[in-house]
Amino acid sequence: MTSCMSRSGKGYKSVAWFEAEAMPGVRYAVAHISLGRRIELARRIREIGRKLEFLEAGSDVREKLEAAVVAAEIDRAYLEWGLSGMEGLTIDGETATPGTLIDKGPMELAAEILVRVKAECGMTDDERKNWQSHSIFSAGAKPGGNASSADGRD
Repeated sequence: MTSCMSRSGKGYKSVAWFEAEAMPGVRYAVAHISLGRRIELARRIREIGRKLEFLEAGSDVREKLEAAVVAAEIDRAYLEWGLSGMEGLTIDGETATPGTLIDKGPMELAAEILVRVKAECGMTDDERKNWQSHSIFSAGAKPGGNASSADGRD
């Protein structure tokens, strides 16, 4: 006879929390990859990626500018997909969310998180280097606005 009692299994956390290097005192959660999430991400960036390839192949300055915009759209898609939560950051006096980080937060923190998201997706070092070559985050921009850590340290 089979027992109806369940065995306790191993636990699984769908996100991993990291301490921000760009802003001490800030923590962020990156979603782990799963079959469903991989499909969702592929769908989100498939068409954008095709457009980027086409534009990067062009020689017109306008095409190159449009390629930079499309690359930024891909960066945004990765952040929206992979950034699950934040702690310890306020932006313009409000507790930061993944959405406010993307829209108004410090570029250096967004770039750090983007690298973590890409790593979670299983990209190789070469793929990350190639991705960074057309990313808006490779410019090393200084954060603007009124973002600060929640504990008052900047």
